[in-house]
Amino acid sequence: MTTNSQPGLGVRLRRPSGIRSLRLGDIKVTYVPDGVARLSPRGWLSASTEEEWAAHSEYLDDSGHFVASMGGLLVEHGDRALLIDAGFGPQSFPAGDGGPIGVISGGGLLDSLAEIGRTPADIEAVAVTHLHVDHIGWLWQSAPDAERPPFDHVNYLVSEEEWTQRHFLEVHGISKEITAILEPRIRTVADGEEIFPGVRVALSQGHTAGHASYVISGGGRRLIAFGDTMHTPVQVSHPEWSAAVDHDAERSAIHRRRLVEELSEPGTIGFGIHFADVPFGRTHQDAAGGPAVWEPVDA
Repeated sequence: MTTNSQPGLGVRLRRPSGIRSLRLGDIKVTYVPDGVARLSPRGWLSASTEEEWAAHSEYLDDSGHFVASMGGLLVEHGDRALLIDAGFGPQSFPAGDGGPIGVISGGGLLDSLAEIGRTPADIEAVAVTHLHVDHIGWLWQSAPDAERPPFDHVNYLVSEEEWTQRHFLEVHGISKEITAILEPRIRTVADGEEIFPGVRVALSQGHTAGHASYVISGGGRRLIAFGDTMHTPVQVSHPEWSAAVDHDAERSAIHRRRLVEELSEPGTIGFGIHFADVPFGRTHQDAAGGPAVWEPVDA
């Protein structure tokens, strides 16, 4: 494994990710893309300023948005397979009128699985970081040529706090109709619970009332799949920047600061599902005493 530091990093920050894999001992983790959202930097991270973003222009595309990849993390142990998050699903929307979200489109996750030799039938459970539309898309929507969602043969693992407080999510487009589709497959999980060999739940509330991260351990290392604790690597340098849609912005920022410190520890890797083409990495403190930065790790 090599650390990319970082010719061409600006290009990678502005493009959606392709399939990316790495190994943790007997466990293989693979990012499987579904689509991309283009987010308004100040609309999404409302505490930021134009001057601060001017210092981080490498994160912005030609339209002035930052690129947020969408998809899932496949965790394989032998013949067994777990999926963490399920993308946006087969839908797309044009840019809104002045809102925080620009163009958003999904639909590629099943093709990404097929590219690495997997089908939905191989998945034994889908663990969900939180119940926002860009993480559960394939759990309630069917492919155009199918009658049922592709993973409706398995349990959807959701933190108990997230499920029991799902009423907070209606403002984010999670209607009662959607939760009714999900409910027969929901199995709630608790903080610290092992849900798959080497995979444990780590509650990380703030972005939503029951947001969960997943800690994957193997080969003497661990990977933290931190969901929407951060939406862009620039938040590593600015953990005080909470997302406009955070349920509890103060709690989210507290957890983000703790996460940035944790990801600098030896043997610890982070997985940022929205981190464009640099989803795997660690944090690195500037030797001159500047803010921490995201240091991509490639298999």
